[in-house]
Amino acid sequence: MIFDLELNSVGKVYDNGTPAVIDFNLSVRKGEFIAFLGPSGCGKTTTLRMIAGFEGISSGDMLIRGERMNDVPPQRRPTSMIFQNYALFPHMSVRRNVGYGLEVKGIARAEREAKVDRILATLGLEDIAERKPEKLSGGQRQRIALARGLVVEPDILLLDEPLGALDANLRKAIQNELKLLQKSLGVTFVFVTHAQSEALALSDRIVVMNQGRVEQVSPPHQLYTRPNTPFVAQFIGRNTVLSGEVAGSEGEDVVVTTGIGTLSGRANGALASKGRVNLVVPAEAIEVHAAGEGVLAGAKNRIDALIERSDVVGHIAHLTARLHDGRAVSLEAHVDKYRPGAFPAGTPVLLSWNPAEATVIPAG
Repeated sequence: MIFDLELNSVGKVYDNGTPAVIDFNLSVRKGEFIAFLGPSGCGKTTTLRMIAGFEGISSGDMLIRGERMNDVPPQRRPTSMIFQNYALFPHMSVRRNVGYGLEVKGIARAEREAKVDRILATLGLEDIAERKPEKLSGGQRQRIALARGLVVEPDILLLDEPLGALDANLRKAIQNELKLLQKSLGVTFVFVTHAQSEALALSDRIVVMNQGRVEQVSPPHQLYTRPNTPFVAQFIGRNTVLSGEVAGSEGEDVVVTTGIGTLSGRANGALASKGRVNLVVPAEAIEVHAAGEGVLAGAKNRIDALIERSDVVGHIAHLTARLHDGRAVSLEAHVDKYRPGAFPAGTPVLLSWNPAEATVIPAG
């Protein structure tokens, strides 16, 4: 199978010897929307720039449609890149900005104008085609940058935090447009972001990076519900991570001895029969019950706690509970479930969860 993009053991080491990207492996199918996600300095933008040709590759191979690209200059790669600041030419009209890449490639004027007209129509930019970028809104400038990247008909569109400069409402609206546009065009998108919600909402798969290494590559739901490593468990969502040792199994459930009791969850991958593990419980999976509630008598996972804080943000209730060992546990659910005032600060409660919704991973 020929992939749109392949990174085979790709690495980047700066001249001072500092490694920026270490043994990066990824195969991207045509039409996929891939997000690179991770903290600042993890190597995600450096990887994107290596794909674009703006950074050299120190080791490994990068292929686009089966052709090795390591030494191919940026202008000869079948890619386009959109930057966070859009990099529009202020002295050019929208039309000239959009057509600039075609002009550089030497496309004949008639063909160039036809391509520009089509992409302006696709992105709803015809009415502002003769304006200068300084007269336009952030959302309009973002669409112009997209049009300029797409008009050259790249195999892969590279996006470096392109929504970072937009306000929250506009960012959400552009997210929806971006996903619909990507699906309708069938172009492969590789998208760098530090915003988890953006990666989870837009991408087909997410690459989580940490200190230059790939921690996990998974579809959004799998990444959120079944983290592979302690870093992903802490970085994605609002998980409670309890350390312990494997004590055995009960059917599909792994039994873990922790400092606050014997608890259980489902293994994600192979686990040693004995050894240190982390039990990862998502905030949404934890149920809150009034202390002494009899229905919990047979529950496998139950922990005593004290409500420390209760807040409502929009339609989501956020609770913080404190365990007996001093650990804080985050909980969240729709306000219909945890109505304001139902669990005020200082209320003793029992926390429980279904083992199938918790994940047991090696401690690392």
